[in-house]
Parts: sequence; structure tokens; C-alpha cells
Amino acid sequence: MTELNVALIGYKFMGRAHSNAYRQVGPVMSPSLQPRMKVLCGRDAAAVGEAAGQLGWEESATDWREVVERDDIHLVDISTPGDSHAEIAIAAAKAGKAILCEKPLANTVEDAKAMLSAVETAGVVHMLCHNYRRIPAVMLAKQMIEAGDLGEIYHYRGTYLQDWVVDPELPLLWRFRKDKAGSGALGDIASHSLDLARFLVGEIAQISGELETFITERPLLDDATKKGRVSVDDAAIALVRFDNGALGTIEGTRLALGRKNYNRFEINGSKGSLAFDLERMNELEVYLESDPPARRGFRKILVTEPEHHPYIASWWPPGHIIGYEHTFVHTVYDLLTAIERGTAPRPNFEDGVRNQKVLAAWERSAESRRWEKV
Repeated sequence: MTELNVALIGYKFMGRAHSNAYRQVGPVMSPSLQPRMKVLCGRDAAAVGEAAGQLGWEESATDWREVVERDDIHLVDISTPGDSHAEIAIAAAKAGKAILCEKPLANTVEDAKAMLSAVETAGVVHMLCHNYRRIPAVMLAKQMIEAGDLGEIYHYRGTYLQDWVVDPELPLLWRFRKDKAGSGALGDIASHSLDLARFLVGEIAQISGELETFITERPLLDDATKKGRVSVDDAAIALVRFDNGALGTIEGTRLALGRKNYNRFEINGSKGSLAFDLERMNELEVYLESDPPARRGFRKILVTEPEHHPYIASWWPPGHIIGYEHTFVHTVYDLLTAIERGTAPRPNFEDGVRNQKVLAAWERSAESRRWEKV
């Protein structure tokens, strides 16, 4: 195979991010596997046609079922709301397509398991798009933890704060409906902190969680004079216990005024600590107890050295920072490399099932007001 035809099925925001990734990744891929942006699929023919032209897709379509059945499509990128992930992914797997799916993998554990079973039965490459794993600073943190630089891990604190839903007049979008989104801040942003926790520290064994909806009604999209019920959470917070004995806290809210995309974690171990903030994504804060006493303190590492830091070799000279869009480029690069080599990229649908089990236990705990096993 010298060319891999891609079909992207999705909504505007993620569609734009993924499209940019396919455009940029070609020059650094080997000649034996070049992505071709074949079909963009959406609901409205006029809108998706216009978007396809703007984003660089050769064709547009409105019937995803026809798209995934096409013999000339090799990779299906699912960037739709969570309620359709399972149906599309299972159909794509049966059609023998490689699959990239946006997070969370599904709206329920049952759907996530069905998706994993489908890709395993079909033997197709599958990947879950938790793009924050592929920030160079996060990958450097992973390398330092695995090298034992932090020693035994004691604590993980993950916080993801936004404020974009604070206006009660914001309409009842699909993200406020449980039947479409599965959950609110829990699946939308806390799931990122959860995935980073699993990636950096390990599997979660138990959770004690809380969910809250502060704005319970919002104007209907088709009639602003009427209101409908918000059926998802505005905020989610939890205590977690990891299999390795570490303790953690995870918080996600879309009602933190002044916070636009504050995705931060801190990890404390017996030998040192790490801290990261997405709004300063090229920096990693490091504290090492092995430093001389007079020089101990958090230092900031600018993670832009091409010869030493993950992914940076394909970008700019040292000190020339990268941005949010590059996390998707790195994700697509690793996916295409896995397809070429016949390996399994991570996170994949197995990770998606594990994440979904934690999210489900979080919801159970919010109802039972007790610790729940994952």
C-alpha cells in the first residue's frame, strides 16, 4: 500500500482538528504509506460540502454507512457525538477498516466492550484519540516516571477547568444531553485527566466520586422561548486509589470562570515531583530531591529540544514552541506508523473500555455515595 484513503465522519470542531493533522503528517510519513483525505461525512449536504472544500477533502457525503462500505476507504475516523461511536465503529470493523475514534470511546461500558470485540474479531488496527498523551512534555514526564526519577509514586492530582457553559442562556446543545453525550464534564474533560492518570501512574482500582448539575435548564435550540432539561453534569470530582497504592484526585468542570482550558496535573513521588499545565504546554515543571539542598525547587524545562524530547525532531529549532493542533498530528503519525508496521497503537479500544469502566464507577459512586470498585 502506498496510499491510505481516509474517511472522516464528524462534527465541526474535531473535524477541523483531525483534518489539519492529516494534511500535516504526510511529509514525515514514509513513501510507503501516505494519507489521502478522501471523504468528509456529515449530516447537512451543503454544510459538509463547504467544509470539505475548506479543509481539503476530495469528496463530501451524508451517509456514513455507504462511506464505510466503500472498497477505496482504508481508515475511518469517527469524530461524532458519543451516541453514534459504537454503531459506526462496529460497521467499520466488519468492513475491515482501520479506526480512529474520538474519546470517550462510547457512552456506556456495554457499547465500549462491543466496539472492542468488533475490532478484535475483525483484526483491524484501532486507536482512541486521547491526544494529550502526545504532548512532548507529557511524554517526557512518562519517560521520567518509567526511569524511576520520581521513585515510588504517592499522588496524582488532575484538574481540567473550563468556563464555556457558564451562561445559562447557552442553548441546549448535544453536549448537555445524556442520550447524545453520555455525560457532561465527566466524559468531555475529566476523561482526559483520567486517561492521563492511567497513562502516567497506572490503573485505578477504586473511586469515590461526585457529580453536580448547576444549570438545570437551558433554552431549546429550535425555540429559545422554551427550555429543556440538562441531563448531564456540569462538574465532576473524585478521589481515586490506584492499583499501585497511589492516591489521586480528578476534577473536571465547565463552570470555572476565568479558566478557558486549564488542564493540569501534578505527580508526587518519593524522589521528586512533576507538574504540567496545558495552557503552558511546552513546559514541564520538575522537582528532584537529589538536587543539592541549596538548589532544590521546581524548575521549568522547555520541552523543545529536537535531539532529546519526544516528537520535537519533526518541528522547529529549540525554543520554537508547538501548539494544540500538533497533538493531533502526533496522534495521526503514530496511528499511521502502527498501520504500516502492523503494530497496535495506544491508547486503543482496550484503553477505551478501561476508561469507560472508571467513568461508570464514578457515576455509580455519585449515586451510592460510597467508594466503588472499578
